Parts: sequence; C-alpha cells; structure tokens
Amino acid sequence: MAGRAGAARYPSKGIGMIEIKHRETGEVLERVDADTLRGHSFAGHRMRGADFSRQDISECDFSNADLRECDFRDVTGEGATFKSAAMSGCLFHRADFAGADFTDAVLEGSQFCDARLEGAIFRYAKLANSDLSGADLAGADLTVADLRANLNDANLSRVDLRGADLTGANLTGADLTMANMFDAKLAEAKMARVKMDGAIGPHGQRVGGSVSAARKPTRKWWQFWAS
Repeated sequence: MAGRAGAARYPSKGIGMIEIKHRETGEVLERVDADTLRGHSFAGHRMRGADFSRQDISECDFSNADLRECDFRDVTGEGATFKSAAMSGCLFHRADFAGADFTDAVLEGSQFCDARLEGAIFRYAKLANSDLSGADLAGADLTVADLRANLNDANLSRVDLRGADLTGANLTGADLTMANMFDAKLAEAKMARVKMDGAIGPHGQRVGGSVSAARKPTRKWWQFWAS
C-alpha cells in the first residue's frame, strides 16, 4: 500500500526536509531541504497531481510549471506566482491566494469554492468550466480572462473584468459592486440577484448612476501606451 499522500517533513542534519507526494499514489515527486516551502521556486517543474494541501506556499514561484490536478485545498499561498502554469483540474477549496499571480495560467475545470483570491491577478487566465462559487475575488484583475465558469455567490466587487469572456457564466447572486465590465462578453450569462451598484457595464455605462456621466472612452481600453 502506498504511503499517505501529501507533504511530509523529515529531519536532515538539523534542517527539515519536506517531501511532496502525489495526491493519490503517494509517490514522492519533490524533496525540499527546508523547514518550509514558503518562497521556494518550483518554476518549470513537472509536479502533476502533487498534494500541497494545508501547506504554506506563500511567495513561491510556480511559473511555467506542470501542476495539473494538484491539491491546493486549505493552502496559504499569498503572493505566489503561477504565470503560464498548466493547472487544469486543480483543487483550491478554502485556499488563501490573496495577491497571487495567475497570469496566462490554464486553470480549466478547477475548483475554487470559498477560496480567498482578493487582489489576485488572473489576466489572460483560462478558467472555463471552473467552479468559483463563494470565492472572494474582491479587487482582482480578470482582464481578458476566460470566465465561462460558475461564479455563483462570488464576491466580484471592484474586480477588473475588461475584455473578459463570461459567455454563459453563472453569476447568480454574485456581488459586482463597482466592477469594471467594459468590453466583457456576457451573452447568456445567468445574472439573477446580482449586485451591480456603481459597476461599469460592457458598453461603458455606469450602473446605478447617470449614464451620461460615464466617460466615453476615446480609444480602446487596452491601448494604455497611447497618449
């Protein structure tokens, strides 16, 4: 029988050793000679199916890593970097990834139920068929992200959704207060009980305020370099 999956600590000449195991088979995928994973670099590593549950991976660098089907449940991962990482089918239930960077990451079919994602960056991220129900994404950057996902009861207040694809997304009960949805795709999205006070709609109109008061853009929003 395989040993218990997950990250285990072992003493090594006065320095702790952490073994990162496969979530199902218990196979050791990585050994880290340290007392904590915090701030460690796993950039480019192949760790499919790894179990990081309940670990502190704050400030870790997982850029370009293969993290498909990994277990990040109940993880503390504030400020971690996952740029361009392969992360489809991951579990993030109740994880704390406030301020983490998921730019261009592939997260299709992942589960973020009740996760803390305040101020996280998901620019260009692919989250189709993911479950973010109850997640706290307040102030997050979701520009041009694929969000054809379940966002039921999610906190999307002050979120940047410019250019995001929310086609058919479930936004039932979501809080979009002060969110910026300019140029976002919302066709067939489910929006019952949505809060949108002060939000900017897909065409630049301010919800709950004077439409004429909303500034009409003089150029495409993504042309930030233009004067």
